[in-house]
Amino acid sequence: MKYTWPKFRLCRREGINLFWVPKYDVRKRRKTPWQHGSTIQRLSEYWKLLRNKQVLKRMYLLSEKQFKRYVVDIAGKLSKNKWIDHDKAILQTLERRMDVIVLRAGFAKTIMQARQMVNHGHFLLNGKKHNIPSYLVKPGDKITLKEKYRTSPLYADIPLMQSNFKLPSWLKVDKEKFEIEVVDYPKPEEIKVPVDVLKVVEFYARA
Repeated sequence: MKYTWPKFRLCRREGINLFWVPKYDVRKRRKTPWQHGSTIQRLSEYWKLLRNKQVLKRMYLLSEKQFKRYVVDIAGKLSKNKWIDHDKAILQTLERRMDVIVLRAGFAKTIMQARQMVNHGHFLLNGKKHNIPSYLVKPGDKITLKEKYRTSPLYADIPLMQSNFKLPSWLKVDKEKFEIEVVDYPKPEEIKVPVDVLKVVEFYARA
């Protein structure tokens, strides 16, 4: 089921800024988003596992069905085939989504904006039309902003154009061509998330 409620409510529910945007700073309101708010902390082991899973899922704006498929099916197979830890395989899988690549390359300010850009067909994938945010890119793929959007105000103030923007090592960007090249698989050690991903694995193992 797609989440359509205010994104700030998600952040308040988890107690952190899920999208790294100032307007979602949870310090503005400390209480959880129920009718009258709550400051009760549930400390059971299951509750901790659930919260880890929910935070990671909501950071990437995925439905439960989508997220479980990434964790159990896709990342599970990747872990076995590439002989990497399951938690690292999860991060590598999530970071290969096309909307996440657009975000990490600095073409969008938030995951919401990146998804909208891809949905609206702003980019070409290997020279062809593409509007599927969930597509998993692979090394060698090239994502190019369509020429008609290059002078749009939407792309005039993107993070990529800021001097302090840091590009992940698995991506290469040509600013003149507005082109992203995927040069390698995402590096789990470069991916910073405020959760213990092993607890996400454990959550589904217990289910």
